[in-house]
Order: sequence, then structure tokens, then C-alpha cells
Amino acid sequence: MARPAEKASLDNWYVIDALADIPAGTRPNRLLGRDLVVFRDGESVPVVRERLADGSLGEPLPIRQRWGYLWTTLGTPPRELFDIPEADEPDRRHVVCGAVAVRASGLRIIENFLDMAHFPFVHTDILGAEPHTEVHHYTTEIRRDVDEVWATNCEFFQPQAALSAQGGIMTQYMYRVAAPFQTLLYKTCPAAANRWDVICLFVQPLDHDRCRAHPVMFIVDDESTLTSMIHFQQLIFLQDRIILENQRPRLLPLEPRAEIPTRADISSVAYRRWLKEKGVTFGTAERAA
Repeated sequence: MARPAEKASLDNWYVIDALADIPAGTRPNRLLGRDLVVFRDGESVPVVRERLADGSLGEPLPIRQRWGYLWTTLGTPPRELFDIPEADEPDRRHVVCGAVAVRASGLRIIENFLDMAHFPFVHTDILGAEPHTEVHHYTTEIRRDVDEVWATNCEFFQPQAALSAQGGIMTQYMYRVAAPFQTLLYKTCPAAANRWDVICLFVQPLDHDRCRAHPVMFIVDDESTLTSMIHFQQLIFLQDRIILENQRPRLLPLEPRAEIPTRADISSVAYRRWLKEKGVTFGTAERAA
């Protein structure tokens, strides 16, 4: 029997669907090893309920509607959803990029998102290219005042940093892990030198080794079509999925000697340390439980 989700994972907010995809009829869903049903009530308000072992439905779960998504929780989050100030800027494009199912731990998805070293080899001629393979020194910290992991002063040469980019540029990055399964990337905006494009990845852990990834972008781009922006982002993530589904073990090891980090992996080291401090074990290797 699979390990049930522990309190540290339960007490968080999770995306379970894009609001535009929630039908009037009842639809099954899943979160942290538990079956859910989602539907709209008579006033078209989304409702989420857990399907219990006897087939009955539990009480409606708490929900939030934000950034084009329906969020819920199976626990008691100690705080509200984090903020994304850029999402409120009126000239940004809000691009919901669809959900991608991945046969891997949701924590692996987050860690892959933080990894710049794979750019030239997985996203060749888009986010990276040989011989530009070096990950330059960057800064990682656990910001205790907001309980988030940040990586700053990141840079990497990219042949096509964004759909709107013309030619290769040295791209500046900042990474932010706002919750164990939620991460954001701030990167050089080709259309506005003094601003950041924001790419978010909201991960919905279905089971320990299965998840759905929900990418969304808040970007400054007046030229690209909505379809082309979605296709560009999906291309990047589908390239990642091939690697993620072939990683072994599928679950994220938290034991210090399970995987040997390099200098380029300092954000991963901080992320794993933060998870251990918080007591997160859903999606981790058995020994870490």
C-alpha cells in the first residue's frame, strides 16, 4: 500500500485544473493519492469534493480561483497563496499552457525546472547549445522571512530564450520555489530590457510517482500569437518529460549520499534541504520517509 501523504504535503495549496477546463458535469480528479470529483454548482462556482473509500463524497474542500486555475487543499495551509505581482500588470500576456501528465515524482519536476545544466543537451538550439555548457556561479538561499527558496544571479547563453527573441542572448534568470510543488522563473524579457518575463510551473502530485504539470506564463510580448506561445512552451516541457520519465529512481532521494551534486546543483541542494526541514515526504524515496 502506498504511503499516505504526510501533513507537510497536505497543508499546501495545489492547482487541479485550469478554470476554463472545468465543465458543468462532474469530472474525476486526483491529488496526493486521493480521488476527487470536480464540478460547478448551480451558480457556476467550482466545487471540489473527495471521494471516500465507501464511494460517498466528503464535504466540499476549500478552493481558490487565481491566475486562471482552480486551487484546493486536503489539509490546513498555514497561509494564503503566494503573490505574483507581475500577474497583475495590465500589459502582460497571461498564457495558460495546458496540463502535461508525467510519470515521475512532482518533486523531480520542480528540481528539473531549477537545473540549467541540461539546457544545451535537452533543449538544444533553443535554451542552450554547445560549446556554451558552463553553468556560471550563482547564489542560492532559503529566505526564512517568506519560507521560499531563491536562486539569483543566474545566467546562461541561449540561442532562443523566448519565442520573441531574435538571435542568441546571455539570459539572466532568477528562480523562486514558493511551495514544495510550485516554482517560478524570472528571466530576461527580450521585449523590455528593464523587466522580467515570468514562467510558473504549478505541479499537481497525483501519486508519489505521477503528476500533472501546469505551466503558465506572464510575459511582455505583443507580437506572438497565443497558439505559438503555447506551442513553444509545450515543446520545452515535452523535451523535459522524456528525461524525467527515464530518471531512476522516479522518486526524489533526500538521503545526502543518494545522488552526488555538482557545483551547478546548489539550488537543488538547497531545495532538498528545505524539503527535509519542512518534513515533506510525498514523492520522495522510501528511505526519506
